[in-house]
Amino acid sequence: MSTTAPTEDLTVDHEVVEVARGTRARLLRGGAYAVLGLISLVWLGLAVKGGTAHLVFDGHTVSLPAKATVIVVGIVILLISAWQAVRGFGRRSAPWAAGIAFVLFMVAFFSWVSTQGNNPDIDVVGLLQNSIALSVPLVLGALAGVLCERSGVINVAIEGQMLAGAWAAALVGSVAVTWVGLFGALAAGAFMGVLLALFAIRYLVNQVVLGVVLNVLAAGLTGFLFDAFMQNDSARFNQPGVLGKIDIPVLHSIPVIGPLLFEANIVVYLTYILIFGVDVALFRTRWGLRTRAIGEHPKAADTVGIKVLALRYRNVLIGSAIAGLGGAYFTIGSVGGFAKNITSGNGFIALAAVIFGRWSPRGATAAALLFGFAIAVQTNLSINTHAIPSYFLAMLPYVATIVAVAGLVGKVRAPAADGEPYVKQ
Repeated sequence: MSTTAPTEDLTVDHEVVEVARGTRARLLRGGAYAVLGLISLVWLGLAVKGGTAHLVFDGHTVSLPAKATVIVVGIVILLISAWQAVRGFGRRSAPWAAGIAFVLFMVAFFSWVSTQGNNPDIDVVGLLQNSIALSVPLVLGALAGVLCERSGVINVAIEGQMLAGAWAAALVGSVAVTWVGLFGALAAGAFMGVLLALFAIRYLVNQVVLGVVLNVLAAGLTGFLFDAFMQNDSARFNQPGVLGKIDIPVLHSIPVIGPLLFEANIVVYLTYILIFGVDVALFRTRWGLRTRAIGEHPKAADTVGIKVLALRYRNVLIGSAIAGLGGAYFTIGSVGGFAKNITSGNGFIALAAVIFGRWSPRGATAAALLFGFAIAVQTNLSINTHAIPSYFLAMLPYVATIVAVAGLVGKVRAPAADGEPYVKQ
């Protein structure tokens, strides 16, 4: 009697399930592209009665026939949707297809906006500059989340770490010099990380609940300290100044790219370094291999001599310090002073970027840039057009966050041991 039939049946069933999942994912992505294409072709196509769209690139204006542009873009996106639904894009080409569809949709959208009201010019480079500036704290917060969750610790406290970093940067920058505030932000973020690591790793507190509590603690503590002495003597304790821009020689002169990437302050350049450094370290070094091991299977990692708890402590502190640096951008990086709840929920958007980016530094960075772009678009449209209700524009960044996490990501898998306490036997 043959004994291989059950195994073969299980293999066939598994293959059928995988094929079904792949087909469903392909059709869902195709449907998402189809929605963008139909919005461009039908809604925007009917809304644009005519006229010329003016898109400004680094001082040079590009004029497009608005209605024709919207219609052509809608057709191209629908073609991308049809290809995705029928054949699907490969693993490498799928991100490019998504990026092209998104850029084309934004061209159609801005073409419509440019024909509304007083026919505003859309400064594309300025919009992208604002997007990068608004994305910096989101990127740093997302990198903090990636480091912690790849180590097996859920970091819901990114908001609190950023808020503590923002407060400390303002205080230290005021009593010393502006750039010293960066060290205050790192220390404050790391302090919040100590609390997260101690209660999550040592005392095995539920990590989601713990993160919420730490956020409340940071909001209450920074608010109390602000009222206690910063507000009463702002000239001494709450005027840190703003970090100056540093133009990178030669690079800042590159058209379009230069003003976007190489005319910024030190926090932005540190963000570039951290994106590259965390990605390389996580996937190309022994430390990264061990970090991913303790996030997937800590018991197996322990059996081969990896100190699971010590490495989790270390990574949580590093990640929390990075989140604190993100908080510094709100005060000494842009505003020049601290206010209550100055982070305004950006820590939670950064947490969404971690999920949207599939717990990858590059993916989380791309997601943070997308959310930053949504915030910049909301700000730009609030100033340039009244065709869209203001309350809808205000919720646009958060709608983008919800749609991205709930709709575009699909089913994703967190590190297997994420949020699971480990007790050394």
